[in-house]
This record gives sequence, C-alpha cells and structure tokens, in this order.
Amino acid sequence: MKQFEVAGHLVDIPGRRTFPAVVTVADGRITNIAPAGAAVPQQYILPGFTDAHVHVESSMLVPSEFARLAVCHGTVATISDPHEIANVLGVKGVEYMLDNAAQVPFKCCFGAPSCVPATGFETAGAAINAGDVEKLLQRNDIYYLSEMMNYPGVLHEDPEVMAKIAAAKRYNKPVDGHAPALRGADAAKYIRAGISTDHECFTLEEALDKLQHGMHILIREGSAARNFEALSPLISSHPRMVMFCSDDKHPDNLVEGHINVLVKRALAKGHDLYNILQAACINPVVHYNMPVGLLREGDPADFIIVNNLEEFQVMRTFINGEAVAENGRSLINSVPIQTINQFHCDPLTPADFRIPCEGKQATVKVIEALEGQLITNALKATLTAENGAIDSDTGTDTLKIAVVNRYHNAPVSMGFIRHFGLKKGAIASTVAHDSHNIIAVGVDDESICEAVNLLVRNNGGIAVYNGTDSKVLALPVAGLMSAEDGYRTAASYSELDAAAKALGSGLDAPFMTLSFMALLVIPHLKLSDKGLFDGDTFAFTSAFAEP
Repeated sequence: MKQFEVAGHLVDIPGRRTFPAVVTVADGRITNIAPAGAAVPQQYILPGFTDAHVHVESSMLVPSEFARLAVCHGTVATISDPHEIANVLGVKGVEYMLDNAAQVPFKCCFGAPSCVPATGFETAGAAINAGDVEKLLQRNDIYYLSEMMNYPGVLHEDPEVMAKIAAAKRYNKPVDGHAPALRGADAAKYIRAGISTDHECFTLEEALDKLQHGMHILIREGSAARNFEALSPLISSHPRMVMFCSDDKHPDNLVEGHINVLVKRALAKGHDLYNILQAACINPVVHYNMPVGLLREGDPADFIIVNNLEEFQVMRTFINGEAVAENGRSLINSVPIQTINQFHCDPLTPADFRIPCEGKQATVKVIEALEGQLITNALKATLTAENGAIDSDTGTDTLKIAVVNRYHNAPVSMGFIRHFGLKKGAIASTVAHDSHNIIAVGVDDESICEAVNLLVRNNGGIAVYNGTDSKVLALPVAGLMSAEDGYRTAASYSELDAAAKALGSGLDAPFMTLSFMALLVIPHLKLSDKGLFDGDTFAFTSAFAEP
C-alpha cells in the first residue's frame, strides 16, 4: 500500500479556516488529517479545482491531452459535455471520449448529450434520441444529462424532450440547462421541469431572476464567451449557488491557465477566499455527485498545493494520491490517439460562394459578431453589385460568411457578417457549433474557397489563407480535435490565430468567435448550412432585407 504525508497549511473550506496540518495518504485516499505545530512548510493544501461545464472538444484536444494541460493549473476534474463529437458521430463519439479519458488519471465526468442535433434547422452527422439517452444515463461513467438547449421544447412539453429529462430523474442525475435571456414565468417553468443549472447568463439581472427559482448559476469565462465581470457579484451574494466554468477553451488559453485564473481574479476583486473556493472546488462536486475528493478523511486524495493564498501558484497537483503535475510541468504521459471521423465533402469552386443580385445594389441582413459574447446582433447594410453578384465590402467591414455541409455535398449557405475585420484572405474551421459543418469568413470568393478546400483536403481543421500562402491545423478526430501532443497543438493554434489577426481581425479569438456563428440556439442572427436563421422567431430568414 503506497503511503506518504504532505505537510502545510490546510485550507478547510467548509470550516472556513486555515491551519497547520499533516495529511496522510494511503492507497489513493486520505487516511488522516492531523493538526500540526506551526513549523510546517510555507505552502497551502486545498481541494483541486473543477470546471463545472466544458466541451473538451473545443480545446481541439482529446480528453487525455486536455487533462495533461489542465492539471498544471490545479484542475483535477471537469463536468464535460461531449455534445460536439456527438453531433458528428452520435453515441459512438461519446464512447470515444469515455474510452480516451479513462486512460489517464484525471476525473473527466461526462454527461449524456440531450440535444443532438441541436435543432432541425441544420445538418448534423448523427442523432441521439430518448432511448439512446436512457442507455447512456444507465452507465456509471455518465454523471448528468447535458445542457438542455431546446428550451422551447421544455416550455411546450415536447414528448421527446420530456422523456430525456424524465430518464435523468429516474437515475437521480442532474439536468444541465441552456437558456440565454430566458426570464420570468418562462424561466420558472423551465426550472420546474427539472433543469438545475444555467451557464448562459450574461447579465446579473438574468442570473438573479433564475436564482430566485432555485437554479444554480455557472459563471462562465471561456475563450469566446466571457461573463465573469458581469456575474462575479454572485460569488459573495450566493456562494453556495454558483460555480466556475469555461464552456469552451482554446488550447493556447488552456496552456496559460484555467479555473485558477478565475480564483485569482475573484480574490483581486475582494471576494472572500472561502466563498471563492466554495465555487471553484466544492459546489460542482456536490451538485453532480462527482467521485472527487474534498480534502476530508476517507476521500480520494485529490488536492493541490499552492505557494500562498494570494498568487495561487500551483506547485503540485494530486489525483487519487498520484502526483500528476509539478511546478507547471505535467506528469501525465501522452497515450496513443486513435482517429475517428465523418467527412464526406468534395472540393468546391469560387462560383459556389457567389451571391447573385439582379440590380446594381442590394440591402442585406448582417450578423454582428460581438467580442466576448455568443449572442449576435442583426444589422443591415447596402452593398454594390458587380457582374450580377454582391461581394464583401472591406471598407464597411461587411464580409461574406459561408457554411458548407461537410456530411454530404449540398449548395453552400451564404450570408454577411461584421466585426471580423479581415482586409484580405479568409479563415475557415470545422469547429462550428453545433453541427460542425465548415464555416468560413473572407473578403472574396477565391479566398473563401481556398480556405474551405484546405479543410476538405485535411478532413477537418482550422485554416488561414492570406491570398498567396496558407496555414492549416488538421483536426482528424471528428474534425474537432488534434491527434498530436497538446502543447504542440496549442503552439500550432497560436500560429494560426496570429495569421488570422495579420489579415486584419481585431477579435481576441477570431476562430472561437467564428465557431459560434452557426450556433442557432443563441440569438439573434446566425447562419446554418441550410440558410440564414433568426434566433428570435426560430425560423429561417432571407439574406436580403428591405432597404
């Protein structure tokens, strides 16, 4: 039986005290916590951090590589929604994530995807019905029903939707929510149906409205959606009802930090240390009944050691008594990565991206992308037509956006978007929530076509074309994840991010922002492979507008 001791100042979050202690670990569990004299090392022992909602796929890393990076920042567990790969490969994709994650000492707790496909207004690669959800929820390694994005289905008591929620209740597993801007009586009904969390609040008022009905609020700070500043007051006002999450985390950001960053930011804002750690360490484990230790005798030995309670520099991370990270270096070895995919799309031509126009000009509807938000605005622009077609206008930053069906050959869906800022070339990605078709933004048809075809040739990835040269990061695992080492993937992503910005984009994370421009369940205007979509009326709309 492997046994060792760790001495330092133990942070007792429930007891709201910090005291010198010696922690004894044997066979992966904490067997004893003994108060010690003052002469203990100047280091602090506390439970590890948990990301309360993340799509691992959005890191472009398979779970085993995500784990290698995350443990360096003190993360020991995640509540992971495999919704992205499920939209590509169905239950087979969920099983892939479970199998890969099981090969490393990290507590990646997956849910059963509730909305595959997310809507009927796009082409996904698979479907998961209520029967499939029931079978997944029967598994011990499935911990909850993933975010119920079909809130209209909940409000109108759609039989398939309600059957999935009922299955989660039968197995006593929580139901995650997804209800941006839902307020009042509708929010109350949604919560009464059994929905226990929401990570889509982007105003404090919305969060408070949901909290009064008993909903837990996940404070999200990811690579694209950033709601920490708006929602951070909840750490002090509702410490037992909030958790921290990233939702979507690109690999370069994951190298830099994870939940530990939010802990330090909350401290800098003056929030109470124990309230912060309640949200970062305790609440997710309790809410989701996770097999994660909370630094108690008899618990799995999942804990971290930090240098002090101001800087929170993670010195060591332990999971089940095994040291998995030390001073910023991961001790988890890479495992062989199998590839799994579904990609059936032939190369395209520039003519496929042409938008015909009979007159000399046309008024079009424009998606307005917003920095740090998944929500978009709906604008209008008047564009000049040349040779019977309308093109991007870099002068007003009104660029063409395209979505290409990657599951079978079909006509390209076209629209216009603002705030990407490109002055030349194009960028494209097969990370395009939720169905993960090919999405591209560019200044001309030739550039858009070239960027798209780079992905077709690689069976998925992200690409930049500057008019003469191109860069591509291949994502052969479902067109979402790399088969390479996580740090190399992060470095490659950083190169493409810089290349996209060199084209003129002022967005902090242009590829992450691009990935959400096909996310129909977030208002107001988005583009699917079937056409321009109005998130307020939940219906397709013409790309052309009245002047």
